Amino acid sequence: MAIREILQIGDPLLASRASEVDVNSISEKEVQAWIKDMIDTMRHANGAGISANQIGVPHRMFVMEITDNPRYPYKPKMPLTVVINPEITYLSDKKFTSNEGCLSVPNMRANVERHLEISVSYYDEKGNHQTQEVNGYSACTWQHEYDHLDGILFPHRVTDSQSFCSWDSFKRYQEVDYAKHVEELVSIWGS
Repeated sequence: MAIREILQIGDPLLASRASEVDVNSISEKEVQAWIKDMIDTMRHANGAGISANQIGVPHRMFVMEITDNPRYPYKPKMPLTVVINPEITYLSDKKFTSNEGCLSVPNMRANVERHLEISVSYYDEKGNHQTQEVNGYSACTWQHEYDHLDGILFPHRVTDSQSFCSWDSFKRYQEVDYAKHVEELVSIWGS
């Protein structure tokens, strides 16, 4: 449909809790257009995911997809997933350190602690209710996008302020070691 402007950190919409989507309206043109706009905008920006409020739509929706993404060559593949009115439950206290960036926080990365085992419940783009467990590194993407819906960006969750760096510095000094860290997680968890 359309590639939208991605709101940047400091925009009040990104700091606010998004509103639930009326489940009965999922098949309507407006909601379907929001979904298409999120997908188009995410793909255009080479993102792994994007939430509706990042493109100016204050509702509890996001999309995720990881194929051969040049920004995230180490991330496990994830098919296009449309998520509406999600709920996340942490299944254990097991965590890992995720080095994250965000389309709304340009040219920055830092370390965030994320749960390794979660259960997700949501509606898909057809209005079907879905429930699944997500384990390992892929759980990070779910938690990152879910945070957006509550007005939380990754800098709000940073565990070590010394880990802040630019994308260029990450690629130059940290990406190889971080990719090994992700590879170890994927070998244990499968995703």
